[in-house]
Amino acid sequence: MNTRLIGLASARIGSALVTLVLVSIVIFALSGLLSTDVAQAILGQSATPEAVAGLRKAMHLDQPGWRRYISWATGMLSGDPGISLVNGIPVAELIGPRLANSLTLAGITVVVSVPLALTVGILLAIKRGSALDRTVSLLTIGIVSIPDFVIATLAVLLFAVTLHWLPALALGRDLDSPAAYFRAFALPVFSLSLLVIAQMIRMTRAALISALSSSYAEAALLKGASPARIVLRHALPNAIGPIATAVALSLSVLLGGVIVVEIIFSYPGVAKLMVDAVSTRDMPLVQAVALIFCSTYLLLVTTADLVAPFSNPRLRRR
Repeated sequence: MNTRLIGLASARIGSALVTLVLVSIVIFALSGLLSTDVAQAILGQSATPEAVAGLRKAMHLDQPGWRRYISWATGMLSGDPGISLVNGIPVAELIGPRLANSLTLAGITVVVSVPLALTVGILLAIKRGSALDRTVSLLTIGIVSIPDFVIATLAVLLFAVTLHWLPALALGRDLDSPAAYFRAFALPVFSLSLLVIAQMIRMTRAALISALSSSYAEAALLKGASPARIVLRHALPNAIGPIATAVALSLSVLLGGVIVVEIIFSYPGVAKLMVDAVSTRDMPLVQAVALIFCSTYLLLVTTADLVAPFSNPRLRRR
């Protein structure tokens, strides 16, 4: 394999790991500044100073911050992020079912959004300058300008409150049939997909139009190739890198949108779990979920960075 590509991939992965370490330090430090005395929070205000001091020593809270960070980071790597301060349940047991629910919601959104957005983006690149291109481009700009919570709220008001087509709460009952499954996920997936599709269409279209301005695309046009053949045969293979970056950046919108959607639709996911943990000052749970979100974002961005050079035909031939 091309040694230059291997070196580039190693540099990208190394940079992502260093960034993840720095992010984990920031999360640990900020959560420590925001939280109150953990031992005091567990025992309550009526606890004696001796009892609080004993619990602090038992929980190793009397140790320096760097040592507590290493212990926490080691626990995260081993799958043991600690114990919840609110109910005494291991954080991993609290996150497990909620993470599965969030992954289900995100997976359905990806399956719906990515094929549709790529198809429309490619079609607009083929029909660039047409009435369809201008209309869809104007719609996507308008959708991208609307915040997540506005889209979700309007969806509830229209489909749940006014039309009574869909339930306002997700997973409010057992999913005993495909129709019930569709009704439970329709509004959350719609609210998440709308913004992701709009952003991905714009970025896919821009990447393909940029590739169409290259010399090989112009040469194919002079040879009499149709616009569709130029886009699919010549521009698309050379635009895979930018398109992969567009997909990764668009999917990263899910990290923010999931929080809003899970709160509005009372969806039992990991984002709603984090919001509840912040309200109860459950810092071990907040730290674990925040690190999961940051790791997911870094994974998406790093994957896009790796796909871009490996999909470049000139780098592959060298």
